[in-house]
Amino acid sequence: MLRTVLYASLALLAYAQAGYGVLLALLRRVLPVDPVRRGPVEPHVSLVVAAHDEAAVIEAKVANALALDWPRERLQVVVTSDGSTDDTVALARGAGADLVLDLPRGGKIRAQDAAVRAAAGEIVAFSDANALWEPGALRELAGAFADARVGYACGQVAFVNEEGTNQEGVYWRYEMWLRAMESDLASVTGGNGAIYAVRREAYIEVDPIMGHDLSFPFNMVKRGWRAVYVPQARATEKMVPSIEGEFARKRRMMSHGWPIVVRGGLADPRGYPPRYLLFIASHRLLRYLTPFLHLVALAATLAAWRRHKLLLAAQLGLLGAAAAGGRVRARPLLIARYYVLTTAALAGGLWDWLRHGTEAEWDAPEGTR
Repeated sequence: MLRTVLYASLALLAYAQAGYGVLLALLRRVLPVDPVRRGPVEPHVSLVVAAHDEAAVIEAKVANALALDWPRERLQVVVTSDGSTDDTVALARGAGADLVLDLPRGGKIRAQDAAVRAAAGEIVAFSDANALWEPGALRELAGAFADARVGYACGQVAFVNEEGTNQEGVYWRYEMWLRAMESDLASVTGGNGAIYAVRREAYIEVDPIMGHDLSFPFNMVKRGWRAVYVPQARATEKMVPSIEGEFARKRRMMSHGWPIVVRGGLADPRGYPPRYLLFIASHRLLRYLTPFLHLVALAATLAAWRRHKLLLAAQLGLLGAAAAGGRVRARPLLIARYYVLTTAALAGGLWDWLRHGTEAEWDAPEGTR
């Protein structure tokens, strides 16, 4: 029995981290692909930027939005201030935003909901205040909505350091590859906050503690829409300057993600087509269970360590490599550290949510502006 538990937990971990990618590659070869029917469309677009105390970057963000390759008369730039206490509102107006909402503090999601209610566009795009879009990003993103089946489209975000150097890691590139495969075969299971858009009629107001990144794609699918990935729509965003800072950011994100999984409908299979249900179970539900699968595997290994010395050494070696990654800047050690901290953030986010709930409001991580 113990051996079955051990091997089952290890098999699920291997599938969640690598086997799912292999499965997607095989499915991509044998199943019919359903590409998005893109077209040269120019709908009226409202670009919404939710901002809380973003005086350091809001002028550059508005200027970036106004410089996009899109007819000016068909673009509405909306800045929705979530209780800013600095000069965000005045600077956004001075920079030329078409509509600036000065709202009381209520969290990013409430600010976005208010902006959508006031927006004029048939397509509503969203971006973070510190994310800069490439000139053609909006055109690429909007092109997906030429397909009447598409309700949600997200682009590709690259993370850069203080000098503007690309800092994408192996893990992030793998995630983007998975996202591309899911999009080709059905719909994506997750997005990002830096660059995405929604058909106005498909927009839904979710619980303010549940972010759009995770809650929008699966909800779109349940309502009969497709949620797609457009890698040609690119944006850059300054990354958190340390892995420890990234851990804190991910822990906060996971405290918002767990409510979506447990009571937000993600784990409810009703409304999912079979193929998409496989994607959700593999890419989202199993990923959220990763820290607990690791604990089960470690406990089972320790209980029979004389028979599984190599397995025990491998698991302890992963933890040791993660610890060493804080002192030695070698790529394998940094990958191990990132993986362990990300896994720990999943457990920490659950603990935070269960212990004291999740707040709709948060502050941007230090060093990302």
